[in-house]
Amino acid sequence: MGRLGPQELIIILFIVILLFGAKKLPDLARSLGQSIKEFSKAKEEGFRAIAEADADKPKEEKKENEQAKS
Repeated sequence: MGRLGPQELIIILFIVILLFGAKKLPDLARSLGQSIKEFSKAKEEGFRAIAEADADKPKEEKKENEQAKS
C-alpha cells in the first residue's frame, strides 16, 4: 500500500471517464482547480488573521498592564 503506479492511475482514469463521460471531464477538472485555489486562498487568509491576532496581543496586554497600574 504505497504510491499509485501508472497502471493504477490508468484504471482510475478509465473508471472516471466511464462514470462522468469524456465531455464533462474538463468541467470537473476546472471546478476542482477552482476549489483548490479557493481553499488555498482561505487557508492563507486564516494564517494571516492568526498572525495579526498574535501581533496585536502583546499591545493589548501592555495596555491592560498600564491600566491596572493606574
